[in-house]
Amino acid sequence: MRSLLLLFMGLFLVVNCQAQNGTITGKVTIKSSHAPLAKASVFLSNATFGTVTGEDGSFTLSGVRPGQYELVVTTVGYEDYMQTILVGAKPVTVEAEMVPKVTELREVVITSGGSWKRNYDAFVKDFLGNSEDAKKCRILNPTDLNLLNHKTKRYLEGYSYDFLNIDNYALGYKVKILLKSFKTDYLNHVISWTGKVLYQELPGSAEQKKKWAARREELYYGSAMHFYRSLAANTMDKDGFVIRILQRKPNLKRPSEELIQQKIDKFRMTNRDSAQYWFNMEELSKYDEFLIRQPLKVEDVLHKTEDPGVFAIAFPKYLYVVYTRRRETVYFKDLFRPLDMENFETSIITLYGNYAFFDTNGIVLSPGSTLVEGAWSLAKVAEMLPVDYVPGDTKN
Repeated sequence: MRSLLLLFMGLFLVVNCQAQNGTITGKVTIKSSHAPLAKASVFLSNATFGTVTGEDGSFTLSGVRPGQYELVVTTVGYEDYMQTILVGAKPVTVEAEMVPKVTELREVVITSGGSWKRNYDAFVKDFLGNSEDAKKCRILNPTDLNLLNHKTKRYLEGYSYDFLNIDNYALGYKVKILLKSFKTDYLNHVISWTGKVLYQELPGSAEQKKKWAARREELYYGSAMHFYRSLAANTMDKDGFVIRILQRKPNLKRPSEELIQQKIDKFRMTNRDSAQYWFNMEELSKYDEFLIRQPLKVEDVLHKTEDPGVFAIAFPKYLYVVYTRRRETVYFKDLFRPLDMENFETSIITLYGNYAFFDTNGIVLSPGSTLVEGAWSLAKVAEMLPVDYVPGDTKN
């Protein structure tokens, strides 16, 4: 079964490692009264910088690499405050005014212990993954999750009441995720989620930290983050990436996924021959595909924008990305691969719309604009790296 992953994370611009690190200071107040708000969480989304406000509402984030970030302020009873900031040599000052949260009615379902456990196990598999890295992760507060399984419509959805606290002993991070939405579409095999993330270093021995650093680098090279950074820097050839156009058309011999699943459910227990027929239909490829062998150049897909450090990528629907530094070890049923092509790690980007926007940190900025399958789809939360990660950086 093909594994797909929608990239829904709004992250921000790259940093110059040799530039002077910056400082962000500010004060958090209640908008209506201008009173200071203490103990509010202040952090740079998807990065490793975070703190809480003091009794006077003030905060400081120091040692921040230059670049563009999303600063997030969150506390119980108030709407989240978000501001895009550009960090440089000069200190950045932020005045965050918090507005009381409007009560939002969301569906809360009371389930039996067995039902919640099944939903939670499914969530962990889809959110953290089922890799060796995922086995080294632990969600510390699972009861802060609300999960609902829509069995007839074949999807699982959920959100968190508060930050999910995850200890990732594969990479050495404590990950705090304010999960706004989560969905697994079992019919189309698509996993998507949105939220705000803070990374913190886990304490560990020198030997542990050495292993964490090695695993972080291993995950980084060949990743989507590495690819987009390489594209922005025009170093694809040196970094081992080759891109081509993939052409796809629906396989007219294959019924719709919805019909296939309906028939399997109908005949599974009543008619073995009919059930087998529909199982065979399920195994058919969804597409008729053709790969244009001529590799693309960076200038064929990359476009500058008016925003410094933000780029647009454009191509005819499907981009076939090969990473030649590592061979594929996983079989993807619906990933097209010509028989005469070497078995290198391969990912496919589906583009929705005319462009997708990304920054020099290697992060897609436009939610819902891309979908990935193949090697990149294996990277779940257990394999996520912070936006300010740089290979070989002693800080990380």
